[in-house]
Amino acid sequence: MVMRKNRWCVAVTAALLLAGCGGGAESDGGDGKAVALTKEQVRETLPDGEAMPGWKESARPTAVEMDRLYRSQACPVKDNAGCDNSRFYGASTFRHDDTAATVTFLIIAYDSEQAARAAYDVLWDGYYGKRAGQRARTFGIGPIGDERDARFGSSGFRGEPGAVTQTRVGTTLLWTEAASAEKGGIDEDDVRDLTAVLAERARQAQNGDAPSAALDG
Repeated sequence: MVMRKNRWCVAVTAALLLAGCGGGAESDGGDGKAVALTKEQVRETLPDGEAMPGWKESARPTAVEMDRLYRSQACPVKDNAGCDNSRFYGASTFRHDDTAATVTFLIIAYDSEQAARAAYDVLWDGYYGKRAGQRARTFGIGPIGDERDARFGSSGFRGEPGAVTQTRVGTTLLWTEAASAEKGGIDEDDVRDLTAVLAERARQAQNGDAPSAALDG
């Protein structure tokens, strides 16, 4: 349900905020190839207030080095499968007062594209694909990322909407988790737009550019 989902989002981002953020290993970006991101690039990939006009920042973009604690949060399946060869984990959260909607962006950065590909089905089938409720339906989000999946459901007591998308962009796995306390607070088009912003920012970072993709104002 929506309340449970929102509490989970808050718990994840609060834990990340406690760890702060900082630099990481150097990247080989700039040649158009998928590269392993630094911790700072992971943080910059996450949408911030400038990228989200009309939304209020609930938890600022934060990235941490992947360790035992964060593996248990990012990959909550048996033996933390899906976190092999992961380097960094990040999140940011926003709310929209007019629509009573919330969205959390999540990212896991891996040391290679192969590692991200190997984790994709493990995490979607094992956990994230179930985040939109038991009766959620799949829906198309277009050619976003190198791999993508999306589900939209009614995850609240009164049919409040909830959605989750998972995309792979090069060496990263990305999630957009959206929900609203009101019917009609979010729809499939909203979720596509949010997902596209995160995916494009990940692509920009792996190309060695400063992430700048944003929602239309």
